[in-house]
Amino acid sequence: MIPVQGYDGQKVAVLGLGRSGLASATALRAGGAEPICWDDSPEGRARAEAAGFTCTDLTKQGAFDNIAALITSPGIPHLYPAPNPVIAAAMVAGVPVDNDIGLFFASWATPEWENFDIAPRTICVTGSNGKSTTTALIHHILTEAGRSSQMAGNIGRGVLDLDPPEAGEVVVLELSSYQTDLARALTPDIAVFTNLTPDHLDRHGGLGGYFAAKRRLFSEGGPDRAVIGVDEPEGTYLANQMAVSRSDDRVIRVSAARKLGDWGWSVFARKGFLSEWRKGRQIASIDLRDVTGLPGAHNHQNACAAYAAVRALGIAPREIEAAFHSFGGLPHRSQTLAEKGGVRYVNDSKATNVDSAAKALQAFKNIRWIAGGLEKEGGVTGLKPHLGSVKKTYLIGHSARDFALELAPLEHEICETMEAAVVAAARDAAPGDTVLLAPAAASFDQYPNFEKRGDHFAQLVAALPD
Repeated sequence: MIPVQGYDGQKVAVLGLGRSGLASATALRAGGAEPICWDDSPEGRARAEAAGFTCTDLTKQGAFDNIAALITSPGIPHLYPAPNPVIAAAMVAGVPVDNDIGLFFASWATPEWENFDIAPRTICVTGSNGKSTTTALIHHILTEAGRSSQMAGNIGRGVLDLDPPEAGEVVVLELSSYQTDLARALTPDIAVFTNLTPDHLDRHGGLGGYFAAKRRLFSEGGPDRAVIGVDEPEGTYLANQMAVSRSDDRVIRVSAARKLGDWGWSVFARKGFLSEWRKGRQIASIDLRDVTGLPGAHNHQNACAAYAAVRALGIAPREIEAAFHSFGGLPHRSQTLAEKGGVRYVNDSKATNVDSAAKALQAFKNIRWIAGGLEKEGGVTGLKPHLGSVKKTYLIGHSARDFALELAPLEHEICETMEAAVVAAARDAAPGDTVLLAPAAASFDQYPNFEKRGDHFAQLVAALPD
């Protein structure tokens, strides 16, 4: 645990008592503060009281008298589409509002660091797509290279649940726009921006607000190194704002779409090869084509971002290449489950929208595509330009028949259930084919979440004969 500094003997309100809220309350108490907790749900309050915390209704008049700060969970809106009433009351009362990310950066450095030969470092990853894979890949590379590392944030543990760092340790954090938007302290040593596509627009008041939330990771004087994907205009703009010249190697530009020019430092992937260039010279190259845990151009972008981040820490290219090959990928994200009878089975249950499904469809050849579920706004006609490798689609869930109409004339079979789809796809598949679950739809018609959907697919694949 990281005890929170700066609130010893003071009352600090905590709104939202899920994973991050309870961790914040616990870390505040460890640092000498008195947490005053509240959650709209009785279940949340019961969890906090069972852990020994006091729950006080923060919606009541005068609730913020003698309160030093309000710590809120990331899922609770503080501005758009409308501020939560508790947060609004705190702001009117002049009480500073923060979250667990802000507490972490204000608290994790301690006087003990003066005894360290090498200070701990932080790498923070944000962006629209690929954050989790990039974060996990950075952590994996560091671990494989023998560097002490912890991973937290939007993936894995809450940031205040981390162990106090050792000398030279690297903490890798995945941060969503919800987390970066409100944190009062954001001071990573290395900041990574993967890409930007429209998402959470109601929460941020539009695309500009969404990008501004991401961009905050690069403010406050800026990180020592900025790794920035430049395949969208926003990334190009951000890199331009951070660099003082073309030769400024504090900014590492990353691309999976084109060869980058004569910059101070760049990492890009073309035709399956990752290249690192510094000051007009190629430094290293890695063949990504047979790295099974990182298939497709979108994962090659993740590989470039992770490579750049750990190169900034001095990890050698040969160590990074070895770690790429031992990386198994994240569950439900282009995850190869098995190869049976020459047929590859891939779980990309996380592909819940057109953009993510398109990336999956471009990553493989000879695809037997399992798709469907609860259709999202806009449908799936946007996938038509990406169907060149699809032999046949096997449609499941509430929107199966709608998908069949929208994807016509693509050959299809209405299966309705995952069981029927796996049986049918395995029946039709020939050696060299890939059976791909990339639903392009939400899971809630048949499953509580995309993880359960992917787990069910994995169970069914495991039960197929070899």
